[in-house]
Amino acid sequence: MKNYFSGTEILLWIISISIITGSFIIFDRTNFLALTASLIGSTAIIINAKGNPFGQFMMIIFSIIYGIISYRFSYYGEMITYMAMSGPMAVFSFISWIRNPYEKSKSEVKVNKIEQKEIIFMLILSAFVTVIFYFILKHFGTANLIPSTISITTSFIAVYLTFRRSAFFSLAYAVNDVILILLWTLATVSDVSYISVLICFIVFLANDIYAFISWKKMEIRQNKKDG
Repeated sequence: MKNYFSGTEILLWIISISIITGSFIIFDRTNFLALTASLIGSTAIIINAKGNPFGQFMMIIFSIIYGIISYRFSYYGEMITYMAMSGPMAVFSFISWIRNPYEKSKSEVKVNKIEQKEIIFMLILSAFVTVIFYFILKHFGTANLIPSTISITTSFIAVYLTFRRSAFFSLAYAVNDVILILLWTLATVSDVSYISVLICFIVFLANDIYAFISWKKMEIRQNKKDG
């Protein structure tokens, strides 16, 4: 583990799980499902920062658990996003990362750069998905409809970029984390036990920013070596 993860990554992981566990002990002590999801999610992000496909496997598990948590608070947007989009896309991303290793390494994926035409296609597709999900979420009486709909957009962009192995997928997840911080802040006002989930996404935000920096460095290193 010391040979694979850098000192910064190990420290970031220790701080992340310590904050998550500490907040659970102080504010919750009952929602063990949220604690499990938070620990799995924060660990997955650190592994994803290395470009390791196993991180996507952990994201599949996280998506299922987080979908259950969202259902309990009537955040149907989050439930549908993770159960019907993020989870399945994590499966495809897992396969994509395994099939595109860097120099036949099973522990590092080849970073891909998408062209401008594909970016435009992604944005149009994201808008289409957002409109459809807005009416679906409205039909189910989703709590905090507008932030939940925006979360659909940012989540779709994030999972698309993850599948395409773009270094910007973590940046998209960071933007989504900001939306989720807002959503779970509103949830915490109604039930203080959800503060552990709120703190989880604050930790995720820091980890996703690190993952973006890590992938950009990885992209530069791979291009320099290949060039």
